[in-house]
Amino acid sequence: MTTFEPHPQEVVLAEGMPCTEVELLAPREVPLGGPRAMTVYRTLPAKGRSFVGAWCFLDHYGPDDVTDSGGMHVPRHPHTGLATVSWLFTGSIDHLDSGGNAAEVRPGELNLMIAGRGITHSEISTPVTTALHGVQLWYAMPESTRFTDNEFIHYVPDAVTGPGYSARVFIGEAFGSSSPVITRTPDLLGAEVILDADAAITLPARRDFEYGILTETGLAMVNGTEVAHRALAYAPTGADTLTISAGPDGARVILLGGVPLGEQIVMWWNFIGRSHDEVVEFRRRYQAELGFDPEDPSDAGKPRLFGDFPEGQPAPLPAPVLPNVRLRPRE
Repeated sequence: MTTFEPHPQEVVLAEGMPCTEVELLAPREVPLGGPRAMTVYRTLPAKGRSFVGAWCFLDHYGPDDVTDSGGMHVPRHPHTGLATVSWLFTGSIDHLDSGGNAAEVRPGELNLMIAGRGITHSEISTPVTTALHGVQLWYAMPESTRFTDNEFIHYVPDAVTGPGYSARVFIGEAFGSSSPVITRTPDLLGAEVILDADAAITLPARRDFEYGILTETGLAMVNGTEVAHRALAYAPTGADTLTISAGPDGARVILLGGVPLGEQIVMWWNFIGRSHDEVVEFRRRYQAELGFDPEDPSDAGKPRLFGDFPEGQPAPLPAPVLPNVRLRPRE
C-alpha cells in the first residue's frame, strides 16, 4: 500500500519514552485513491512516535462497502528498505509486483513483500469483494539487509486458543506459536488476537521489546488503559508482562512488538533510506525508470532498480514533489 497524501511528511524516530505507562496514539483519516477515495485510519507514523520496534506504518481500513468506496485501487508504486505486511479480515486483494509475484491476499493469510533494494507493486481489490476490511503494515529493514533482493512470502498461521482468546501469530513467537517466516529484520512480533466478552489475558513480555496494540474491533484495555476503536496503545521496553482485556462485546486486536530499531533512517513517501540524498536518488531512479522524467545518461548500463512489470496494468503512480528542505535522519 502507498500513501496518497500530496505532501507526505518526513518521518523521524521519536525519542524513547522513559515511562512505563501506556501511551495512546489516535488514528488520523487518510484518503486512499481517486474520486471515490477509500478512507484508511493511520496510527503509525504519528506525531511524537514513529515506530514500534521496526514497525513504522499501520493503516486500518473498513469494513467498507466497496460499492460506495470503490474498494482498494492502488496502482504500481515503489518501495525501498522496508517490507509490507498485508492482513485481511474480510474481502480479498490482488497483489502484483516487479519481482514476478502475483497473489490473492485473503483473510487470515500473511502476505509479506520484502522490498530490499527496490520493488514496485500494485494492490487492487478483487471483483468479487463486496466488503473490504484489514490492516496494512510496514517494517523498516536494518542496514545489514536493506539492500538485499526482494522477496514475496505467503504463510497461513494456524489459530491457537486458550481461556478467553484465539490468536494467529503471523510473525515471531507468542501464545506458544512460532511463525517460520524469515523477515530479515530480527526480533519482530505480529499477531491477530480475538478476545471473548470480558476476557483478560496476561502475556509474558520481552523486556527488550516495545509493543503496540491496535484495537481493531470492540473496546480493549491494555495494562488497565482503555484503547478506543482504531487507536493504538504503545508500551515501552522494560516490562515483564502485558495485559490485554476486552469489554462486554469482546474485541479483536493486532499485537505488534519488536526490539527498537536503533538506527538513523529517513522515511518519505514509499521510500526508507538513511539520508536525504539517498531518498532523492531513489525518487529520481523511480521517476526515470517509469518514464515520468527523462532518463539520465548516467543510468546507462545500470540494472533497473525497480524491475519490470507485466503489461496491461493501470498506469503507475508518479512520486510526489520533494519538500524544499532537506530530509533529516534522526535516531
